[in-house]
Amino acid sequence: MKNIGMPRAQWASRLGFILAAAGSAVGLGNIWKFPYITGNNGGGAFVLVYLGCIAIVGLPIMMAELMIGRHTQRDAVGAFVQLEGKRSFWLSAGWVSVIAAFIICSYYSVVAGWTLDYVYRALIGSFSGEPAEAIESMFGTLIADGPRQLIWQAIFLLLCLGIVIGGVQKGIERWSKILMPILFLLLGLLFINGMLSKGAWEGFAFMFRPDFSKLSAGSVLEALGHSFFTLSLGMAAMITYGSYLNKTEDLLAASLRVVILDTLIALMAGLAIFSVVFSVGMEPAAGPGLVFKTIPVVFSQIPGGALLAIVFFLLLAFAALTSNISLLEAQVAYFIDERGWSRKKATVFLAGLAFVVGIPTALSYNTLADWEVIGERNFFDSADLIASNYLLPIAGLLIALYVGWFWSGSKEKEELVAGGSGWVYPTWHFLIRYVSPLAVAVVLYFKAKESGLFTWLGGWF
Repeated sequence: MKNIGMPRAQWASRLGFILAAAGSAVGLGNIWKFPYITGNNGGGAFVLVYLGCIAIVGLPIMMAELMIGRHTQRDAVGAFVQLEGKRSFWLSAGWVSVIAAFIICSYYSVVAGWTLDYVYRALIGSFSGEPAEAIESMFGTLIADGPRQLIWQAIFLLLCLGIVIGGVQKGIERWSKILMPILFLLLGLLFINGMLSKGAWEGFAFMFRPDFSKLSAGSVLEALGHSFFTLSLGMAAMITYGSYLNKTEDLLAASLRVVILDTLIALMAGLAIFSVVFSVGMEPAAGPGLVFKTIPVVFSQIPGGALLAIVFFLLLAFAALTSNISLLEAQVAYFIDERGWSRKKATVFLAGLAFVVGIPTALSYNTLADWEVIGERNFFDSADLIASNYLLPIAGLLIALYVGWFWSGSKEKEELVAGGSGWVYPTWHFLIRYVSPLAVAVVLYFKAKESGLFTWLGGWF
């Protein structure tokens, strides 16, 4: 039986929501992906475009998702059932979001397990006194060991389960108030170290001195896509977190706080990383291996590096945890609201299922290395392709189109007025109606083209 009519869980405080939502947005994308894509795309000009994309695409869609959640007080699927009925096409927006959350949760937990493994390595001093080649090879050794990855994945999912099972106030909000300040502290320590290093000015110039000759059309698309991904949009998390919001909360102010915190952390992480990278004469364009290969080498070569390595990988682990909590909660909310399950049953079931579905991810670079799922991609890369390149943009596009064009009765305006931000409605409505959908559609098209989807479909396009 569905839990219709039962009191809705609510955030105990505004700070609790801000920290939980910021924790959802702040993940490995901020501390792992943002620095390396910035390095690959030339630095300052890319950062400038990225900030613009956050403002005109990310922020409007985040507000739209929070609106839907708060207005309906339901999970991502139930929200559209309440708004449009059980047979509406728009339910697909909710379903795509929840499915994306599950897929990402399953493989994200494996990657998060890597961060726990590196925390352990840092604690026992594995990087100290080792040559660069030996340190860089440690990552290859890890991903070649399936059972080891599964152990760390299980530990990580147990941590997520323990938090989500406690509920909104006693679980997610309480732990967000603990984890996020620790995350800020750890990042602050790394940032101060970076700013005191001899590579500080070079890192600062690389991040904030625009060189548009290094900016390509692909760089703009990368910035646009990451501005969407980094805010946890299109994965049911913000709709779910919005459903726990007080009806009088200022959605513009709340969204701005989350966006600013998320962006600030990404920029601080970039500065901290690039400063130490430049201080030892290494290149910033190290690609995805920047965190698990280059950074451990850097820490092995600088004073106090052993301690800094511990701080850095703890930071990664905390960021992964706060982000994955929201992915798990988005799924749990669906089973509680629409299926009438208890929170305990839903959390245990979904965490267990994420572990099982994550097994092929952990085996993608060892036992199942020869299994090509989509094109020449292994299971891990295929799952990431489906979720990141297709499901998230599709969900975001549907939500932007629905709120901008099809949500009847000016309910979106009422939601803004209720919190005292009615004055921003004309600007926001223009962005969510015209700019955001077009931008996400462009990302979706080029991601599909880049990944070979059109070729796979028979060259029709």
